[in-house]
Amino acid sequence: MSKLQSLSRKPPLVFCLQEHPLADSLAKAMGVQRGEFSARQFPDGESYLRITADVAGRACIVVADLSNPNTKYLPLLFLVETLRELGASQVGLVAPYLSYMRQDRRFVDGEAVTSRIFAKCLSQHIDWLVTVDPHLHRYHSLNEIYSVPSRVVQGAPALAQWLKTQNDLLLVGPDSESEQWVSDIADYSQHPFVIGEKQRFGDRHVEVSLPNIDEYMGRTAVIIDDVISSGQTILECIKALKSKGIEHIQCVAVHGIFADGSDHALIHAGLSQLATSNTIPHSSNAIDITPQLITPVISMLQSTRLDSTGAIS
Repeated sequence: MSKLQSLSRKPPLVFCLQEHPLADSLAKAMGVQRGEFSARQFPDGESYLRITADVAGRACIVVADLSNPNTKYLPLLFLVETLRELGASQVGLVAPYLSYMRQDRRFVDGEAVTSRIFAKCLSQHIDWLVTVDPHLHRYHSLNEIYSVPSRVVQGAPALAQWLKTQNDLLLVGPDSESEQWVSDIADYSQHPFVIGEKQRFGDRHVEVSLPNIDEYMGRTAVIIDDVISSGQTILECIKALKSKGIEHIQCVAVHGIFADGSDHALIHAGLSQLATSNTIPHSSNAIDITPQLITPVISMLQSTRLDSTGAIS
């Protein structure tokens, strides 16, 4: 019997309200089944949910991409709370993209520190959390705001593995904050890298400048970022690379939010390829993050079981 199977006489179930490729791939990789349910909206917009799977005494894993969270949060709460009411032994959340991490302080008097509020509320409904590259800026770890056990999966190894299969690349980090991240990817994939300097003048107004890259002429430049939202940083990086005579430009990111059709703007600006991991479903998904998720998810299942019973049954 495997460690995963030994967690309970009944194996875990994987639930996913809004279809996500990681729900099937995680279930397949761990050898477990998807949880069955029915859901719909009433004419007034309220949610209806019915769990048809037998969840009593079983660990339940909920996969939920929390980009555009305002429409997803209430249905998620209805799901996790219903699983708990029906006797699930534990309910863990795999949030490949974790929202409400940006507002980590009160920049102007009266502002809501939404990261803390969101974390406090969500922690009340789940037993553990696994996520991929959350926006940890002023926070050192999720433990500062989440009161449940959490694991952070790094997307860099998946990106590095994908990049290692290509030749004659120059990796480009758009700003100093990306330097350690991009340097680690470059070290593994064995490609040279440069780091730009970014000045931000607003949510959609940034400027990026690059160092001298004459020695890398003829290579394909690959802009590396953790998340693409408005795409302004990437657009400015494309502009800076073109001004230095780079003709072939790609972009690789962990999370592709692509607000306001920014993916089309990036392609129109001259990208030859736009690739993201499958944390957020999108046509650019070329990098599977599943292998990085399996170990921390199983670890969470085991440690939560240990905490509640003192031993793995």
